[in-house]
Amino acid sequence: MPSRSPAEELDVDGVAVRMSNPDKIYFPELGENGGRKRDLVGYYRDIALQGAIMTAVHDRPTFLQRFPDGVDGDEIYQKHIAKKRPEHVQSTRIVFPSGRTGDAIKPTIPADIVWGANLGTVTFHTWPTVDPDNDHPDQLRIDLDPQPGTDFDDVRRVAIEGLKPLLEDMGYTGFPKTSGGRGIHVFVPIEPKWDFIATRRAVIALARELERRDPDAVTTSWWKEERGERIFIDFNQNARDRTMASPYSARRSHNARVSTPVTWDELADVNPDDCTIATVPDLVARRGDPMADIAAHRRGIEPLLEMVQRDDANGLGDMPYPPSYPKMPGEPPRVQPSKKVAAHWDEKGNRVED
Repeated sequence: MPSRSPAEELDVDGVAVRMSNPDKIYFPELGENGGRKRDLVGYYRDIALQGAIMTAVHDRPTFLQRFPDGVDGDEIYQKHIAKKRPEHVQSTRIVFPSGRTGDAIKPTIPADIVWGANLGTVTFHTWPTVDPDNDHPDQLRIDLDPQPGTDFDDVRRVAIEGLKPLLEDMGYTGFPKTSGGRGIHVFVPIEPKWDFIATRRAVIALARELERRDPDAVTTSWWKEERGERIFIDFNQNARDRTMASPYSARRSHNARVSTPVTWDELADVNPDDCTIATVPDLVARRGDPMADIAAHRRGIEPLLEMVQRDDANGLGDMPYPPSYPKMPGEPPRVQPSKKVAAHWDEKGNRVED
């Protein structure tokens, strides 16, 4: 068993943060050449002091995806703030779909991010809300998820040729980032006046319009058996308690990839494998943060809600929620299409015996 390396104290904008066992390997394929805990913690220190990740997470409920033994080890997905923590680490009250409440971490200073990284946090997952109002999102989050048989180039084309002009036609500004995997996330800033039900329906309407414009490449089907070789727009990422990897978060990957904000021009050529904890701080230092002024582009979702009304009038109502969620008003049955053939189901999704 490898010996533990001695702890070190880091100065993070005047706040002391302890880094334990800095030479522990977190990314085995990188090993001592960029894959140590000190490399991950150092990345987060750099990107936090640059301000980039702070813009993304400041005052937002944040969950920690931790791998204390490295990315090949067990995962801890931490939603609740620990009772034992430094004084500078603050919390914010959230309400889960069940109605239960909890207190999540609310990053406010760079030291909060470095402290989280020292716990083995590889990815910081944020809500689309800002404390103290965690009931009204200030972002729509468009998750372009490639299905088997598609790749990043297919996602890129849908984002650039489909989503970008659709948003612009409606007067919205989209801010793209690599997911850190094979997908692309686009954040759309909105005025925080609507609840999660309304903003989720707004994204469904947007996704359906994208699907209408390019049905061979885009799908909104919640059921995998119906998606085919298309790009799935995961509208349920906008449900309450659903989070996305924050901009500038590292991901569980062989080469320590980072979910990296890019301009639309950069998206045309970016290779996600080039965006890592070793390269992204230099990228930000060179050209800044494309999401730095995202909040300045907020607007209302009234045009999207008009699309929701038109869809409802045409028989296209709500879509299924994830299985862990309580049954929602107006939600269709959570029944796979292939199973509907073998049984009868009422409007509430209950099986009706023959």
